[in-house]
Amino acid sequence: MSPFKDLQLIEPIVKAVQAEGYDKPTPIQIQAIPKILARHDLLACAQTGTGKTAAFALPMLQLLAERPAPGAVPRPGREIRALILTPTRELASQIGESFENYGKGLNLRSTVIFGGVGQNPQVAAIRRGVDIVVATPGRLLDLLQQRLVRFNHLEIFVLDEADRMLDMGFIHDVRRVITHIPKKRQTLFFSATMPPEISKLASQILVQPVRIEVTPVASTVDKISQTVYMVQENQKTALLIHEMSNPDAKRVLIFTRTKRDANRVAESLNEARIGAEAIHGNKSQGARERALDSIKEGRARALVATDIAARGIDIDQVTHVFNYDVPNVPENYVHRIGRTARAGKAGIAISLCSPGERAFLADIERLIRKRLTVEATPAGLQVEMRKRGRSARGGGGGGGGGGGGGGRSRRPRR
Repeated sequence: MSPFKDLQLIEPIVKAVQAEGYDKPTPIQIQAIPKILARHDLLACAQTGTGKTAAFALPMLQLLAERPAPGAVPRPGREIRALILTPTRELASQIGESFENYGKGLNLRSTVIFGGVGQNPQVAAIRRGVDIVVATPGRLLDLLQQRLVRFNHLEIFVLDEADRMLDMGFIHDVRRVITHIPKKRQTLFFSATMPPEISKLASQILVQPVRIEVTPVASTVDKISQTVYMVQENQKTALLIHEMSNPDAKRVLIFTRTKRDANRVAESLNEARIGAEAIHGNKSQGARERALDSIKEGRARALVATDIAARGIDIDQVTHVFNYDVPNVPENYVHRIGRTARAGKAGIAISLCSPGERAFLADIERLIRKRLTVEATPAGLQVEMRKRGRSARGGGGGGGGGGGGGGRSRRPRR
């Protein structure tokens, strides 16, 4: 018997999960699925990579499939019975894809709503009738204000990545969306951290919730090998190219602090004949989707991203994560490296730390309660790094000078 069957999931869902290649549930799925099936509100503190999408998608599909929609409806077609609110377009698309895959054997329809693209196809899908909507706050509010969507029959509301909503400035939009949904509903609240404003919101919208905590944000997956190179700022690109020459680096995520650097690093990798794509907030939705498809389908080995991708992108089988820039918010380090070592596999996380970033590194080590292993730069690479460093990031002013290199100002510690 499948372990998913032990969670009282129905056969079509169990088969769909097995078809996706999952043979046993994760800790959050084991804890959350029975509680959601029992129609409890849920407060889950869980970081990315713990399997939380399936933790809410599987029981939601079962609840919607087993109980028919409310009787009389004011217009023909289906009414929206479930809403999942999430911060980014990429995450919305991935959650929508999960509902499609897990619900293949069920008579349920879902659609995804986000900005950056025309609204007409999204409105058409809603008018045809859907049971489940996955949405980002901005576009959903636009449609609500135009009276193109309504939630009179909503049964289940999911707020995903709540702390990310706060970080991205969406918390007021979230509160406005909540005013448009029925007060009598089941609410599932997911957040990797619980800052005061998020805790306050949770207390306002949840009713006697069951609380679940899985993999606290200060922890990192045991199967991730975490190392750091101490390197001058203008030598990072050469070291990255050297590390990417490792054939084991088959599917790689590289994080930079700025959009400009994401573009520059991707260009440098392509010049070195290492297929790379950049993804960040200035890219159109079409460009972002093409970049994701490129790495998922193997046309590129590396995706260079700003922190918009740290918790908003789900790419299977990431072998390596590189912190080209050490994040100045230590929690972002945990979210970044959580992109690898998923589904029980091992992974590698390598950080490139310039003198001006050592304070950030110290903050990270305090958060995760672990000292990162410092790797020695290969002797034969040092000359090449100095040579390449003159052109990386606009020259940097002479390869080995102290003070952080590259002319970048040091940011305040958090």
